[in-house]
Amino acid sequence: MSKIKKRAYTSAVRNAQAVETKKRILISAKNLFEGEGFEYVTIEKIAQVATVSVPTVYSLFQSKRGILRALMDDVFPKEQFDALVEKSHKASSPQKRLFYSAKIARQIYDAEKAQMDVFRGVIFLAPEFKELEKEREMRRHARQEATIRAMAKEKSLSKELGVDKARDILWAFTGRDLYRMLVVEQGWTSDEYEKWLAQLLAKTLIDHNKKES
Repeated sequence: MSKIKKRAYTSAVRNAQAVETKKRILISAKNLFEGEGFEYVTIEKIAQVATVSVPTVYSLFQSKRGILRALMDDVFPKEQFDALVEKSHKASSPQKRLFYSAKIARQIYDAEKAQMDVFRGVIFLAPEFKELEKEREMRRHARQEATIRAMAKEKSLSKELGVDKARDILWAFTGRDLYRMLVVEQGWTSDEYEKWLAQLLAKTLIDHNKKES
């Protein structure tokens, strides 16, 4: 075996080990956050449970906030999210584009609901969570500009709304608070929520004097 093949093999093994180590740390942290509360768990405790060194945890996540960010981002796989966004961009009508906005919101919040116990206490007790949540909401608001810009370009956006206000409405309606109130607290099914949200977005944002293409 050549030196190049040996290096490639060694690199692949190391990458696989790093992925496994990262996964083990996140699982350990999640279990600790659920069982003991975010504010009471230390990096040292996480390292001990994950059977790794403290420097390893810091090298992968930098801080407990970094671990929390990774847990939040890991809830909904990026590949699944990107696939839905791509379908939204290729949608042939504003109705279908907003249908995907509702579907993305539903699938993200369905995934988050399974992790609710991890984050419930953190929301009120940890400023780190609030800061990370604000970052995520700002990214979500920015990403939704593409949908509204596309509607404005094809002149399907309601004449009563400017681009900025329409994006604010899309961002607000697809926020997790509505999902929480309707699905978690009032017992709506996820299908009911998604269908209602898609209809609400279409009714509010689309110029209904323009025929669907």
